[in-house]
Amino acid sequence: MHDLDLLRTFLAVHRSGSITAAAAELGLSQPTVSDRMARLEARAGEPLLVRASRGVSPTPAGDRLAARIAEPIDRLRDVWRPAAEPAGTVRIGGASDVVASRVVPALAPLAANGVRLEFSLGLAPALLDALAEGELDLVVSAIRPVGPAFRSRGLIDEEFVLVASPSTARALDQDRLRANPAEALASLPLVAYDAQLSIVRRYWRSQFGFRPTNPVSVVVPDLRAILAAVIAGAGIAAVPRYLAEPAILSGSVALLHRPEVPPINTLHLAIRAGAEVAPATSAVIDRLREAARSWDVF
Repeated sequence: MHDLDLLRTFLAVHRSGSITAAAAELGLSQPTVSDRMARLEARAGEPLLVRASRGVSPTPAGDRLAARIAEPIDRLRDVWRPAAEPAGTVRIGGASDVVASRVVPALAPLAANGVRLEFSLGLAPALLDALAEGELDLVVSAIRPVGPAFRSRGLIDEEFVLVASPSTARALDQDRLRANPAEALASLPLVAYDAQLSIVRRYWRSQFGFRPTNPVSVVVPDLRAILAAVIAGAGIAAVPRYLAEPAILSGSVALLHRPEVPPINTLHLAIRAGAEVAPATSAVIDRLREAARSWDVF
């Protein structure tokens, strides 16, 4: 973490009096802002903020630091800011869960500065078809686009975990689960993202070497709904760690499998090959790439 990032984040918190407001302004998650404040206070060797139920207040040391850094940070912001904010409409495709939890929070500052964002939600193949037809400007895709119609780059690698409700996990033979997890889990119903079992199939193949033969209880193309179904006891599922972590920490779900090499899936940014990229679309791409650096922080 660069010192400049810590100071910029601290100044945003100091001015707004709120971790939440600073996170929205900077396009970061609240845990990321809290983590940066903890790092800065560790560097400073004393508290800079006093946390309360309704925001934060600076300590005298925090006020002194803000007074020292405000002017140079503002000057640097003027250097970084383009001469004119990009304007226009950007048509973005993505899965509903990724758009809601990742993309919209990251792009909110652009929307506040004149970029109109129009989202199409759905599964990656259909969204990539729409991109190829010129109906979308950008797709955040869970599969790598293939073919001459697309240009793409990886955005972030997401770790997937296998989870169940605590009661389901307790009912399993733990010795059998450790010795042969695929066999121990074979009778449990799956909560799947689609009829092709795309996510859980990838998990099974990477960890166990074959496609799952489990019965399927629920098919729903939203990772948040999948997690909700697991919590309710409908079955087991593979979901991204960032999404499952709060439920794991609260005890709402239990980890079923702890692989030596966790399975990952890459989110890709895709645009049409040969199409002129408008300034507003470039700004969206840059913002997403910047935000993705902190998406794996809980």
